[in-house]
Amino acid sequence: MADTTFRHWPFFEDHHRTLAENLHQWCRDTLVPYLDKKDPHGDVDQACRDILKMLGDGGWTQYAVPAGYGGALPDLDVRSLCLIRETLAYYSGLADFVFAMQGLGSGTISLFGNEEIKQFYLPKVASGERCAAFALTEPESGSDVATTRMTATREGDHFVLKGQKTFISNGGIADQYVVFARTGEAPGAKGLSAFVVDATCEGLSVTERIEVMAPHPLATLDFENCRIPANQQLGDGGSGFKAAMATLDIFRSTVGAAALGLARRALDEATTRTNQRHLFGNQLHQLQMVQGMLGEMALDVDASALLIYRAAWTKDVQKGRVTREAAMAKLFATDQAQQVIDKAVQLFGGMGVVCGVKVEELYREIRALRIYEGASEVQKVVIARSHLANHQE
Repeated sequence: MADTTFRHWPFFEDHHRTLAENLHQWCRDTLVPYLDKKDPHGDVDQACRDILKMLGDGGWTQYAVPAGYGGALPDLDVRSLCLIRETLAYYSGLADFVFAMQGLGSGTISLFGNEEIKQFYLPKVASGERCAAFALTEPESGSDVATTRMTATREGDHFVLKGQKTFISNGGIADQYVVFARTGEAPGAKGLSAFVVDATCEGLSVTERIEVMAPHPLATLDFENCRIPANQQLGDGGSGFKAAMATLDIFRSTVGAAALGLARRALDEATTRTNQRHLFGNQLHQLQMVQGMLGEMALDVDASALLIYRAAWTKDVQKGRVTREAAMAKLFATDQAQQVIDKAVQLFGGMGVVCGVKVEELYREIRALRIYEGASEVQKVVIARSHLANHQE
């Protein structure tokens, strides 16, 4: 069982501790039996739909939206989001993915949508009835959002969207997409706007399903004269970059939390393995070299948790931007989780690379987290710019 002493840190309130314990119990009682029966090579789309319904029935997707629209808490609570992602990732990377996309895919609506839009979309996201997605990346625009090429042209009471998005999580199974497009109010980042687009909208098509090393639903979307009502715009014209960054400011820390959950599972798996495995007449964990590896893994897990929950507490309690803190949490936790999981695979020896062994699954799951929602290299730039700005002040 993963270490739970961190729940007593001053970052948390009692309801956070209760949430974490209740979710662990739900995972053991409900999620794990489903995963044990699921064909590992089965339909990933159907698995996502199944898990979304389970999360909705369990009340966990309520944490993805504010209370006024069916949510569990008055506002999006980053500590709760992080605890949920960490816990789900410990048991299943796919379950974490499903929950994460309900939050990220609706976060911009929660923050910038008008009342009509919020009332229509958010309650069904909270219940798990609608599957949400966030469409920002393009074939020629990833980390550099300012180079977005997709356009949204105003025509009377509608906008017409033209362009392409790719590597879109939940692409092909989502009921709606939050989409960012160029509306031209100014050059670069200041000329973008955000919209919510129903998956059934004429002119929107899925042109490619993308297979990746850890199976998740990803797709390329094509918008060809896709007409949407003008009130589907989220926020003012030209505020799209601000909306995207504000959304990521909340959810970037949760990527670190997911990595933390994967790392905790790897550490537990490795510890169990070194207690059971014998080498040269002794249990594996009695070798000092192995103890050194376990010590490094435990250190990386705790250091990651401190950075993640510092960023989450700062966002929840101080209410300001946490671009620097979230970047540090995401960078360190994802990079170090990669190292923790790699050590776990090494401690398993040949069994560590056998398909179906948990650490092999973790090894595939962790890699994408160092890329999406801002690659590690981008986070270093964000941290450095914040540091230099503070130094100049």
